[in-house]
Order: sequence, then C-alpha cells, then structure tokens
Amino acid sequence: MRRAKTTKGALVLLILAAPLGGCAPVPAWSRGTLADRRMQPSQTPERDGLRHHVFSVREGAAGGDGAAGGGCGCD
Repeated sequence: MRRAKTTKGALVLLILAAPLGGCAPVPAWSRGTLADRRMQPSQTPERDGLRHHVFSVREGAAGGDGAAGGGCGCD
C-alpha cells in the first residue's frame, strides 16, 4: 500500500513539473524564427490574412486593429 502511495505522489509531481520543461529564455538570434508567420497559433493563417485585409479595406485605413493610431490622422 505504501509503495502505491509513493508511486502516486511521484506521478503527481512529474505531471506538475512537466510544463516547466518548456520554459526557457530565447536567444536574440532565434526570435526571428519564432516570429515567423508559420509559428503563430492560428490554424488558418491564410484565412486570418484575408480577414485582416477585408477589415482594413472596410475600415478605409490600415493599422487600426490594435496598434496605436488608425490612419485618420488623429493619433
């Protein structure tokens, strides 16, 4: 019974510690690779690009989707 309890505790500790293995500082020379469009979390980057284009055309200005300034001259 004690062995099962120890095994269960070790398993819980392993599960809790596993996500920490993915945390690492990224060197400056690797950030360009990680910023590539293919590395974005979206499943359909082409569709997102089209939606962004349609939004920009509909709004009549580029850059009004979260960045400062909207293209109307009223920063």
